[in-house]
Amino acid sequence: METLMAKGKAGESNPYTGLGLDESGNRLPGSPRVLSLLSSVLERSVRGNEKLLAGSKIKDVITIFHGSSAPSLNLRQYVERIFKYCKCSNSCFVVAVIYIDRFLQRIDAYLTSLSVHRLLITSVMVAAKFLDDQHYNNAYYAKVGGISIEEMNRLEMRFLFDLDFRLNVTTEVFNKYWLMIQQEGGLETQTALQTQGYCLKKDETGRGRRLTGVHRGRAL
Repeated sequence: METLMAKGKAGESNPYTGLGLDESGNRLPGSPRVLSLLSSVLERSVRGNEKLLAGSKIKDVITIFHGSSAPSLNLRQYVERIFKYCKCSNSCFVVAVIYIDRFLQRIDAYLTSLSVHRLLITSVMVAAKFLDDQHYNNAYYAKVGGISIEEMNRLEMRFLFDLDFRLNVTTEVFNKYWLMIQQEGGLETQTALQTQGYCLKKDETGRGRRLTGVHRGRAL
């Protein structure tokens, strides 16, 4: 169920077309643009973070989400695979980004090519369980994600505990992240975001968000 989107005013263009939804919140046919936007945001973050880590003395936090090498599927292929087989609501992909950002904030880690795939499949699964009336079980998500059911269970529990089970997402937070994804994906400019009142400010340390470029960010 697409329950997080705020209704637009009469006469406004639908701000959720990129999510593959019409003005009533129903799915539009075809592959939603959010998939390519999400892939772009994650890829950009991974590249920036790995460049930062390679060029500094900063040490990343190693977690159970880290593999010994990056999977053969690139992020775009992986996102498309999750969309094709898991059939979760399109909003889950935005909520997954929110969960990943919260997770990285709490453990003080960076998103890299060794962790992004496992974090993505886990966050989408958790989002689907929280948002959707119907969803597949852990064994199915494990198969889609290319990992064992035992690992999927461990990843889910670690993810939930590190989030302190903070799964609720307000409409305001959802909108802010959705606009951030569009901006980072090349659809929105900073001026447009400020005009709509959804400019994402840096925290008191002057640092940005963990999922936008190489900056370290604030928790919600």
